[in-house]
Amino acid sequence: MSTLLHLDASARRRSISRELSAEFAAAWRTENPDGGYRYRDLATHPVPFIGEAWTELCDAVLACGGFDPAELGALVQTPAQAEALDVLRPLLDEVLAADVILIGTPMYNYSIPAVLKAWLDQLTFPRMSLGHRRFVVVSARGGSYTPGAPKAAFDYQERYLRDFFAGHFAVTDTVFVHAELANSRQDPALADRRAEHDDSYAKAVETARSLAARY
Repeated sequence: MSTLLHLDASARRRSISRELSAEFAAAWRTENPDGGYRYRDLATHPVPFIGEAWTELCDAVLACGGFDPAELGALVQTPAQAEALDVLRPLLDEVLAADVILIGTPMYNYSIPAVLKAWLDQLTFPRMSLGHRRFVVVSARGGSYTPGAPKAAFDYQERYLRDFFAGHFAVTDTVFVHAELANSRQDPALADRRAEHDDSYAKAVETARSLAARY
């Protein structure tokens, strides 16, 4: 039985990235009626930033020569470290139990929201591998960052996440689905590009649905 972990990171309750992640999740659950499903809203219930006790646990993992989630508890030596483990354990358990991790996120300032970065920081330890797990990122971007676009070089959202999952989790087949030019819905300067956005959004919805059917 396959399990989907579904995350949203947008500060907007009604956002394009949330719409896209909902499309994927609905299609996936239709295709996997007996599958497991877990949802976490990182914006509504933000994950705390890591603190010194977390770094001490990280150092202990390094000293052991590798990461074993079952051994994290044995590395705890202080009450502060125990509290840090209490925060990260459910986050880590959700990821380890999942086969597919779906992330709905906007692009903020060319990158990702702080709430998503905090989640990544909490559950990432040296020499981890998430093996067979697959990541899907569905996103909304205010401008256009497609290849050849003037701002394509400033896309630190996809580049960062793709490199992160490959470098920390040994997952190299992350799939990205983007809705471009979302700001054309509000910005008069982009009003003449609204049709491009509508087309990009429609294609993103279609891609999310078809991708979910394959996963």
